[in-house]
Amino acid sequence: MEVARKVFGSLLDSDVFVWNMLIQGYANLGPFVEALDLYYKMRLSGLSANRYTYPFLLKASINALIAFYAKCKDIEISRKVFDKLHAKDTISWNSLISGYTANGFVDEALMLFHSMLRDHSTGLPDHATLVCTLPACVEASAIQVGFWIHSYIVKSGMKVDSALGRGLISMYANCGRVSIARDVFVRIKDKKVVAWSAMLRCYGMHGYADEALQMFSQLLDFGLHPDGVIFLCLLSACSHAGMVAKGWEIFEEMEDYGVEKNESHYACMVDLLGRAGFIEQAVEFIESMPVQPGKDVYGALLGACIIHNDIELAEEAANKLLILDPDNAGRYVILAKMYEDAGRWEDAARVRAAVREKKIKKLTGCNSIEVNSIHHTFGVDDESHPLTEQIFSTLARLDGNIQEVLVV
Repeated sequence: MEVARKVFGSLLDSDVFVWNMLIQGYANLGPFVEALDLYYKMRLSGLSANRYTYPFLLKASINALIAFYAKCKDIEISRKVFDKLHAKDTISWNSLISGYTANGFVDEALMLFHSMLRDHSTGLPDHATLVCTLPACVEASAIQVGFWIHSYIVKSGMKVDSALGRGLISMYANCGRVSIARDVFVRIKDKKVVAWSAMLRCYGMHGYADEALQMFSQLLDFGLHPDGVIFLCLLSACSHAGMVAKGWEIFEEMEDYGVEKNESHYACMVDLLGRAGFIEQAVEFIESMPVQPGKDVYGALLGACIIHNDIELAEEAANKLLILDPDNAGRYVILAKMYEDAGRWEDAARVRAAVREKKIKKLTGCNSIEVNSIHHTFGVDDESHPLTEQIFSTLARLDGNIQEVLVV
């Protein structure tokens, strides 16, 4: 579209047909607002729209509405706009899939992706479809869907760029396929920073700290400028590998590259020191921070205290967290568990009573299963699933069969 716009701008005389072509391009590929902006400019130039102009504008407007409501976190309205569309194109499906994923509704994103595949009027998924679906596969651990997407990419001959490669690398990283993730990375022709950071995260989360550091050197050799995410992946890799000195070195190098340190970087350093047993140094580091430490920093400190059984400091960190993150039931549970392990039953009872008094809801544990490439999540006495009646009926039947076997 960028090249098309330049060609359009070089024309001495543009008729409505040429304007329509550019408007259609933006309506299909985005940014959708550019299609509307062009329409206004065309009218100001003295040209009138024809019967082809308005369908392009309507398409751009509807798809823009779906994306707009999703970005405003009003995904229900976004879905309503989508459902009212009589003729849904690939852009419409992509906008809603992306909206679901961005707002944390990953199961809904995957279900919509399957619906798109079954809708033969839409056509085949394009590059954008796969880019916005892969993060949902990662979050929902929907490995089979991710495998299908990779197979589809190979069979269709689609080019794997950095955006698509990042999704594939993250998907394979989550299921422990480090070698395949590396193979995907190697095959990316134009490697942007997002692809490097995905591979660095993959190495770090699986304990390949040396490989992550070597990759960082290669990134610099390629002439790329590391960003905050790159340094966060490196610090995390050093933390899990217990490489304290190297972690300090990388943390200090951030200033050399003009990368601003945020709370995540500071929290990672606290985790690095705490995991290695340098609790006092971690506390000194927090006290010397140029910014106010937040919940991530104290959460890292609390985790270190649990590892090394420092209950007094854990108590201080937990008290900070109860102020900074008061509705997080997990903080109370950890503190109560530490009191119980230390035999301080009254303190443990006091913390658990506080949870009840403040009516703080604990996150409900759940199980998940993938059936026919669809991800299902359920918990104890959960009646939210559309097939609840059949599920409980089957469970009752299985329970009856088990009782019969036990009696025999």
